[in-house]
Amino acid sequence: MAEALDAEPMRAAARRLLEGMPEGPTILDVGCGAGGMSVLFAEELASVGAKIVLVDATEHLLAEARQVVRAAAGDRAAVETIHADVADEGLPAKLPPADLVWASRVVHHLPDQQTAIGTLARLARPGGLVAIAEGGLDFNCLPWDLGIGRPGLEERLLAARGEWFAEMRAGIPGSVSLPYGWNIALQRAGLDDVDSFGVLIHHPAPGPELLREFVLERVTWLNEVAGDRLDAEDHETVAALVDPADPAFLGARRDLFLLGAKTVHCGRRS
Repeated sequence: MAEALDAEPMRAAARRLLEGMPEGPTILDVGCGAGGMSVLFAEELASVGAKIVLVDATEHLLAEARQVVRAAAGDRAAVETIHADVADEGLPAKLPPADLVWASRVVHHLPDQQTAIGTLARLARPGGLVAIAEGGLDFNCLPWDLGIGRPGLEERLLAARGEWFAEMRAGIPGSVSLPYGWNIALQRAGLDDVDSFGVLIHHPAPGPELLREFVLERVTWLNEVAGDRLDAEDHETVAALVDPADPAFLGARRDLFLLGAKTVHCGRRS
C-alpha cells in the first residue's frame, strides 16, 4: 500500500537517479521488498532496456517483486533475483557491478550501518551511483482532534515509535551507532559527489480508498510497537479507531490524509 501511495512522487526520484545512465544499465535494488522502486526503474527504462537485479532476504517478497518488475519491464529488460542478506559483507562477490545501486529504508535495520553503506558502495562499478532512501519527515495522517480521546494522538504514537526504534537499534547484536548524517556516511564509504534531495508525499483528504486502508494498518502498527510507552487511554482510543463496529472507526472518515517526505542520499564510486 505504501509503495502504491508513493509511486508518483518516487517516479520523479527514479528519473533523477537515472539521468546520465549508460544505455542498458545494470541496476541493483538491494532489500527490494515488493519491488515498487524497481517497477518505476523498469518503466522509465522501457525504451532503452536494462538489467535489473532484485536482492532480498525474504523469499516471498522476492517472488512478489520478480512478478511485478517483470510485468513492468516487458521484453526490454532482464530481471534477475538474488536471495541474499544485505548484511552479508560478501555480497559484492555474488552480484554484478552496477551502474545504480538502490537501497530504500534498509540500512537503518543493520547492526553496523557504516559497514553496510561500505558494502553498497562496493556493489557499484567505477562511476556508478549509490543511492539510499533514509530519514526524511514522519508521515502524518490524522487530524489533531479526532473527537475521541485526548487530542494529539498521532504525535504521541510517533514519539513512542521513536523510543521503540532507539531500543530496537540498541538491542541488535553487534549494534554500532552512527553519530553523524547519511551524507557523512556516504563520504566515509569513499563515495564522491555526495548529494541529497527530498521527495514530498502528499495525499490531501479525503484521498483514495487505499489511503484509508493504509492509515488503518499504520495506526494499528504504531499502537503495537508503542506498547507500554503509551498510556491505557490512548490504547483504548486506538482500539475504537480501528474497530469497524465503532462510531469512531477511521475507515469511515473522509478527513484522513498523508503528508510526509522521504530523503534520498546519493554518491558516486570513483
